[in-house]
Amino acid sequence: MRFHIMTLFPDMVTNGLSESITGRAIESGLIEVSATDIRDFADNKYRHVDDYTYGGGAGMLMQPGPVVDCYESICDGIKERGGKDKPRVLYMTPAGTPFTQSMAEEFAKEEDLVILCGHYEGIDERALELIVTDNVSIGDFVLTGGELPAMMIVDAVSRLIPGVLGCDESAVYESFYDGLLEYPQYTRPKEYRGMEVPEVLLSGHHANIEKWRHEQALLRTRERRPDLYEAYMKDHTKQ
Repeated sequence: MRFHIMTLFPDMVTNGLSESITGRAIESGLIEVSATDIRDFADNKYRHVDDYTYGGGAGMLMQPGPVVDCYESICDGIKERGGKDKPRVLYMTPAGTPFTQSMAEEFAKEEDLVILCGHYEGIDERALELIVTDNVSIGDFVLTGGELPAMMIVDAVSRLIPGVLGCDESAVYESFYDGLLEYPQYTRPKEYRGMEVPEVLLSGHHANIEKWRHEQALLRTRERRPDLYEAYMKDHTKQ
């Protein structure tokens, strides 16, 4: 899978994703990550890509020209490799649809995924209308730019690519995979500061362990995310 990130800060993105699991996935060729500097498509010697907003208001807005030209350059490269003429384009914005695990699973089916990072006060609406297929938010708060959200998307989606985690079962038992939060987990030592590992986990009885884990996942979800718990119970009551 190939991720194409449109940004004003390409080093921030590539440096951040070069570590840990995503870094190893890039080195092994399981995923590809490229960050294209939108400033490279500015039409002035100062590489400015922003201007004042029509109608007044605070802050500067990214101009449509450099953004669309950057996108079309990426599309040319994708087509040369036999990809889609119009790849999926995610725009990272607090006005978007909240990002979920099911969205990550959907995005993981793409061969090429373009992620657009805004900055300043955002991007001229005409550019967004021309190129964006999905408006995506990572939460109800505002950041300086879209680079950190873009890195989160790459990380979450990459984990679903076969081979990236090493053990593909790891993604199956994580939070949100089946609509529940993940159950508590323990490792050595057996006792730490007076706190013992639950006896059932030491029993070797796999059926009892799975039953305990499911019960704990239900309990944790009910306590911490009652919205998820309600949706899970409603779905499973229907079955």
